[in-house]
Amino acid sequence: MALPLTEQVNPDTEDIDRCGTLAILQKINREDRRVAEAAEKCLEALVPAVEAAAERLARGGRMFYFGAGTSGRIGVLDASECACTYGVPPDMVQAVIPGGYETIPDAALGDEDDTAAAEQEIRVRGIGEKDVVVGIAASGTTPYVLAAVRAARRAGAYTVGVCNNPDTPLERETDTAAVLLTGPEVIQGSTRMKAGTSAKLVLNMLSTAVMIRLGRVYRNRMVEITAFNEKSRRRCVGILCELTGVGEAQAVQTLAACGFVLKPALVCCLTGCTPQQAKAQLAEHGGHIAQLLDARQTPETPKETE
Repeated sequence: MALPLTEQVNPDTEDIDRCGTLAILQKINREDRRVAEAAEKCLEALVPAVEAAAERLARGGRMFYFGAGTSGRIGVLDASECACTYGVPPDMVQAVIPGGYETIPDAALGDEDDTAAAEQEIRVRGIGEKDVVVGIAASGTTPYVLAAVRAARRAGAYTVGVCNNPDTPLERETDTAAVLLTGPEVIQGSTRMKAGTSAKLVLNMLSTAVMIRLGRVYRNRMVEITAFNEKSRRRCVGILCELTGVGEAQAVQTLAACGFVLKPALVCCLTGCTPQQAKAQLAEHGGHIAQLLDARQTPETPKETE
């Protein structure tokens, strides 16, 4: 029986133990170039995932990453950054791994075959139709992950698969799947390398695109910032001056009038409205500054033809 792609021997690195240090690094780097190419081929598969997640999270839903071992740790890494980067509630994007976070330093403590534990997590967390569950497994066959996505689908959640082998249960049993064909690893079976890197690229794209769709970004700036100390206040003032052209004194005054919350302060400076009006307009446009500004523009009057 043929080994899965991620478990096969890489013929280009079979002599790696006889190479000098620079040659070792060159071989690893050469293999890593395949990762971005594999991720690029999954972009169309990610479109429905982003749109489904954005629609559900906008209605108060949540997104969950389920994974074991390296895949689980990558989920933890991405989920833990969303709240501090985009100002979303800490429970909006969550990572779930077998055995809990205390197993992060020692994967042996988490049982990737414990399907009952995965099903229990779906029940205990009340995962349902407003939620999204992303199953991450390089092999595409990890029992814990498969049990989670199956239970999530039964509960009405939208499911996404992220794996590195073709034609796997994870691909077949999720609503959409990113199948990242990164090939055999530099070190046979060490999926923390190319497979792990590719999963992180996909989660980067997924969570970032969802946050953009939720209006958490204006142009390419993070704007869900509350200035709670001097450092963050200076940062907010700098963003206000840069994006609106106002002077520092006006930026400071406007920021204070908006309770040191950047987003309404930006709208005030860009449109000349009051803080109360800014908050109302943001609510009307789902938090999207660009949509708010577009709606305020007066349509151009067609020129008369002579």
